Amino acid sequence: MEPVIIVLIILVVLVFIALIKTIQVIPQASAAIVERFGRYTRTLNAGLNIVVPFIDTIRNRIDLREQVVPFPPQPVITQDNLVVNIDTVIYYQVTDARAATYEVASYIQAIEQLTVTTLRNIIGGMDLERTLTSREEINAALRGVLDEATGKWGIRVNRVELKAIEPPTSIQDSMEKQMRADRDKRAAILTAEGTRQAAILTAEGEKQSQILRAEGEAKAAALRAEGEAQAVRTVFEAIHAGDPDQKLLSYQYLQMLPKIAEGDANKLWIVPSEIGDALKGLSGAMGNFGPLGGGGNGGGSVPAQNNGPHADRREKPSID
Repeated sequence: MEPVIIVLIILVVLVFIALIKTIQVIPQASAAIVERFGRYTRTLNAGLNIVVPFIDTIRNRIDLREQVVPFPPQPVITQDNLVVNIDTVIYYQVTDARAATYEVASYIQAIEQLTVTTLRNIIGGMDLERTLTSREEINAALRGVLDEATGKWGIRVNRVELKAIEPPTSIQDSMEKQMRADRDKRAAILTAEGTRQAAILTAEGEKQSQILRAEGEAKAAALRAEGEAQAVRTVFEAIHAGDPDQKLLSYQYLQMLPKIAEGDANKLWIVPSEIGDALKGLSGAMGNFGPLGGGGNGGGSVPAQNNGPHADRREKPSID
């Protein structure tokens, strides 16, 4: 009985193994290549799949998700014979598991080598300055070449990025000096422009201030003149309202003479001719009260000389 039991156990194990090989579970976003006697049969998609045990074999399992592969720095020579090291990152995705398995031996290595050669061709036609400032242009050109070349491999290149572009150390020092000089130049220009703008604003402010000051002085002068005119009109109206006689006017004129004669520069003043008669009347009126009484022209009377129809000119005596 023992050999029978052993045979049964072996059969159970074989059946279990056959079931395991018959049922194939493929994860999501994955695919498997099935070969029968070494020849491609079909591609298993995600889910539960049935294969023939011991006849069908799983050749390769491929991840269909987008992959990110960084490549080490590669030395590239620019058009002006400078060596720069460029790091690249490739974003790709397998779209055809069969082509990725049978059309290329190792698509990762193939993509890397294709990236290096294409990058050298692109950078070889650019100088250093254009290389440093044309990342988008380089990315687009590199992606176009890779996408076209890897299409037959069942791979789609979604993105290509340049991680770093490192020129030689001497070039980096020269670039830093140049950038520092450019920054100093821009700072000097901005400072000069600010000084110029400040001077313009200061001049504009001073001009506006002078204009406002002149307008204020003009208005003040106009108001003063208007006030003086009003005062003159008020005095004139008061005089006419009081109906003064000739004697009062003559007396007021005599009171104003010292003020007219004030100042060393006043050597000559004008006496209206009409005042002569008033002075005569005033002299006659005051003769009864002073030592010059009698109503004559003796002693204190000063005859006015009329050299014209309207005014007499008298010279002020100088005071030593």
